[in-house]
Amino acid sequence: MIEVRQVNAQDPKVEALLKFLQLSTLGGDEPYDVSEGHWWIAYDGQLPVAFAGVVRSFQWSDTGYMCRSGVLRSHRGKGLQKRLIRVREAKARRLGWNWLISDTYKNPPSANSLIACGYRTFTPSRPWGFDGAIYWRKKIR
Repeated sequence: MIEVRQVNAQDPKVEALLKFLQLSTLGGDEPYDVSEGHWWIAYDGQLPVAFAGVVRSFQWSDTGYMCRSGVLRSHRGKGLQKRLIRVREAKARRLGWNWLISDTYKNPPSANSLIACGYRTFTPSRPWGFDGAIYWRKKIR
């Protein structure tokens, strides 16, 4: 059974683990700064196999941004992305946010997980991602 736990990214060991998971799952992307926001790690027993984070949007005060998520190749196809979306939605509701947003870039599996969880595309007034990024949002409250 895979357990998803919220973690304290201020702990240097957790910070290092989140950086390792980002490098292991997201190819050549620069690791996201985990000093802000809320973070989770999924464990298969003692083995960390996935991670996710959410931060407050820089553009909208009632909105969270699902900034990063990744699953080790060995554990893909088990619904972990959807579970990580749902834990971030629950946290966002507890924080009083009304919306969650995210973006994908050339990543159909992540886009499909967002669609399955009720996210729809939108065009932000000030895009923040790469040219060709797809922007997603969902009203959660």
